[in-house]
Amino acid sequence: MKMQRVTSPKLQEPAAGTWSNCRVYGNQFFIAGMTAGDGKGGLFGDGSTYSQAKETFTKIKHLVEAAGGKMNDVIRVDIYVIDIKQREEVWKARREFFSGDFPTSTLVEVRALATPQLLVEVNATGFIGGSS
Repeated sequence: MKMQRVTSPKLQEPAAGTWSNCRVYGNQFFIAGMTAGDGKGGLFGDGSTYSQAKETFTKIKHLVEAAGGKMNDVIRVDIYVIDIKQREEVWKARREFFSGDFPTSTLVEVRALATPQLLVEVNATGFIGGSS
């Protein structure tokens, strides 16, 4: 069994030689930190914490589905925010993508993300078919 890189036509791939958005080994998937960045220096959505979180979870959903899974197959998310007071906005968006038993989760405040306009970053791991 070999690790496989998974891509989605709905997401821009990172520059070669930097990272993979999604890797799968067996039925386990690993999704790199996703943001609301559009890959061209701008943002998808209106720029609010809620909007950025929703765009981020949408990207994760595209990758999970490209890997053959569904969002409830996600077992863990790590969430990074630049303002911990905005966590309710992140959780509001998260509730739109998960049901039943939510994934385990860590949410931490960081000083900055890759570019100044980014407010939220989320990575995810899970098991394809794990929620079935």
